Amino acid sequence: MKYRPLGQTGLEVSVLSFGASSLGSVFRDVPEDEGVRTVHTALDLGVNLIDCSPYYGLTRAETVLGKALRSVPRDRYYLATKCGRYGATPADCDYSAARVVQSVEESLHRLGVEHLDILQVHDIEFADIGQIINETVPALHKLKQQGKTRFVGITGLPLRLFRQVIQQVEVDTVLSYCHYQLNDTGLEDLLPFLREHGVGVINASPLGMGLLSTRGTPDWHPAPAAVKHACARAAMACAACNMPIEKLAVQFACAHPQIPTTLVGTANPDNLRRNVRWIEEPIDLNLLAEVRQELVPVHNVTWTQGRPENN
Repeated sequence: MKYRPLGQTGLEVSVLSFGASSLGSVFRDVPEDEGVRTVHTALDLGVNLIDCSPYYGLTRAETVLGKALRSVPRDRYYLATKCGRYGATPADCDYSAARVVQSVEESLHRLGVEHLDILQVHDIEFADIGQIINETVPALHKLKQQGKTRFVGITGLPLRLFRQVIQQVEVDTVLSYCHYQLNDTGLEDLLPFLREHGVGVINASPLGMGLLSTRGTPDWHPAPAAVKHACARAAMACAACNMPIEKLAVQFACAHPQIPTTLVGTANPDNLRRNVRWIEEPIDLNLLAEVRQELVPVHNVTWTQGRPENN
């Protein structure tokens, strides 16, 4: 496993990190013992950053993760979780300082730890950005001063919001998803700004939440039809070369030297072993070029979510 520095945090994180949303049975029903085995497998393979949220499985993911970490020394992993978003709709979000404080205490209890390594505001596009800047992030900094978390971060889909927030308030990390993958590399344009401000980057969803999949895009996926069709054609091009598109996608996402780590979400130990093996193998540059050419018509085409004014 390779490791890279996460901004100016001093953390050396594995290039492949573990996205614990899968432990909440958000993609399929995951038996608790299988989820626990997957966490232990990740750690044994050298993965040292685990990302979770009370939103995932409506607290189930944090609960299962806490059980998995019970027998693991605290210095073997970096633990990140989130606050602010607790359900699928805007009505389920609460970015107030009071709820942040309460949320962190609940997460620490579920996770069975005394402190977090990274506490992140979850999906800032669902909030009033003024509140994020003036209330939510300052509340996280107070928790940092109290030793509840070592670092403070923000997460979201619209890339422009990261710039807007970071220009006005200090954060240590950003978590961006679906913006550094085979069909969308929008995150790359933001990297110089983030580096200038010393912000560490966590890339998530290298498969585009199922866009880049041999199984095909799930019906609920918010991407435009043109994106889904192009990604399906790219998957067929990979299949013609006897390579799953998932392998190419994970290799591509983890190869960028200025993106410290990429989250993969799986609750299957064998899938996790496969992902780790993939990033240790050389990437097929000819196939990569062919697939990226197939995706040119939809390059950086994304979708919206959250408040209209934030998109």
